[in-house]
Amino acid sequence: MLFMALAVGVVWITNSFLTERYTASIKSRAEVRQALFVGNLLSELQRSSVVTLLLSRDPKLISALNTNDFAISSQHILEIMQETGVASIMLLDSSGRTVAATDRNLIGSAHRSDPYFVSAQRSNDTEFNAFTSENGIIEFVHSRRVETGGDLIGAIVVGSNLRRFERAWSSGFEAAMVTDSQGQVILATEPRWRGLSREKALLSMPALSSIAQTVQATADWTSIPATGLYGSGTLMMVERLIPFHGWRMVSFTSYVGVREPVNTILALEIMLFAILLAGGFYFFSRRAIARSVLFQRESAELRRLNDSLMREIGERERAEKNLQVAEQTIAQSSKLAALGEMSASVSHELNQPLAAMRTYLAGARLLLQRRRLKDAMQSVERIHELIERMGTITRELRSYARKGNDAIAPTDVRDSVSAAISLMEPLLKERNVSMTCNLPDDPVIVMAGRVRLEQVLVNLLRNAVDATKLQDSPKIAITLSADRTASVAVLDNGPGIENLDSLFEPFYTTKLPGEGTGLGLAISSDIVKDLQGRLTARNRSSGGAVFEVHLPLAQSAEAAE
Repeated sequence: MLFMALAVGVVWITNSFLTERYTASIKSRAEVRQALFVGNLLSELQRSSVVTLLLSRDPKLISALNTNDFAISSQHILEIMQETGVASIMLLDSSGRTVAATDRNLIGSAHRSDPYFVSAQRSNDTEFNAFTSENGIIEFVHSRRVETGGDLIGAIVVGSNLRRFERAWSSGFEAAMVTDSQGQVILATEPRWRGLSREKALLSMPALSSIAQTVQATADWTSIPATGLYGSGTLMMVERLIPFHGWRMVSFTSYVGVREPVNTILALEIMLFAILLAGGFYFFSRRAIARSVLFQRESAELRRLNDSLMREIGERERAEKNLQVAEQTIAQSSKLAALGEMSASVSHELNQPLAAMRTYLAGARLLLQRRRLKDAMQSVERIHELIERMGTITRELRSYARKGNDAIAPTDVRDSVSAAISLMEPLLKERNVSMTCNLPDDPVIVMAGRVRLEQVLVNLLRNAVDATKLQDSPKIAITLSADRTASVAVLDNGPGIENLDSLFEPFYTTKLPGEGTGLGLAISSDIVKDLQGRLTARNRSSGGAVFEVHLPLAQSAEAAE
């Protein structure tokens, strides 16, 4: 009885002492993490503010606003955005119209009545605004007027991506939110909290009931302040004032970290007392019983080892048989894979010319029935050109397999773009796709094989047509520009790209079975690499995807060689 009373007393005292200690430790760590997160948030806001101030005094931007020449302004602020790490930059003229932006889709949009432009007009300092955009997302921007001789000539607007901190908060806390001076939630790990008041956000937590039940549920934790329930576990709420426009950060930390180590130590203590008690009984037990138990354990262990040895022998025999079967299967699969990859490549590359030939044959048959021999001969000539092209493509496939760089010559990219559009014209008309083409007046010369370059552009246009087939008004645009490199961009208004990482891998496709082999982009990427260029893809913020082919200009390529 004395031994049991001692054990109960030790466990009780240990539980009280460790509970208080671990609770204080968890709260301290939560405050340190919160201070670190607040510091990162203030650092991001300070960086955006400094970038806004520097850009408002940038000579290039001031000169562009004075001369209305914004040819390189977007590229200039895009480089600044990449160097500084801000989310976005816009340059507005005195009327509030966007004349340069890191997102080129915003160029030309009007912001005269937006709060950040109005505040920039009324103040000589950098102004901060948090507002809800048209798509329901809270945006954070710094704005400042740009002036010459005291006269307003425009404004610079720099956006901050504060939402990226929410992921870090999720890893540090069970839940966290930032409220503005009015108590409205502007950042939160729970998306449904944004835009609500702090009280409504807390009421929307999946709590067991109300705060009163929370206090009742945690009343037995006399050393822990019961501050909230989240799901089925108690939470510790830590609040900190952010020295920026009256913002406050509230975080919730689970008490699970308290009970786990405390229960572990209590379990060890109980196990220790149980071992001591068992040891006492052991020394009072008879040697015969101990010896019998020992023999039984040894016999059971020997039986277990024997069974384990027999199982291991059987598994090794089965593994050897499976290995032989696997070697034969791998050899056969290698042969089938080589044959399948070659046939898929040829089918993928010849499918488009064959589809075009079918359209021209149908047109030639109709023209012959109407006795329009001259027009029918033109269709036959086009079919002849397509047959020549198919022969060229098969030769290019062999060249691709050998990674050759033959047939490289100065090529005008405008001609390749026009030829690719001409080849895709029947399919564009069939799908009722609105096609927009922007080509410069001056030649854009690169060192490339014309057929291989056209092959890349046809693949990109074909993918764009397939991506827009479910759209009510399918649209495709192709733009050619030349600065330091020749850039061809193919844009569509489809659903965008779901997996950018695997996009250029062979046999990866988002199309239904039978609609694609997944080789088009892989082949196109390798062709562009052979031409010392690069093929990139990204999603547009307004919807759809953009594929860009960047090739060195002829002078740059010759200098590199």
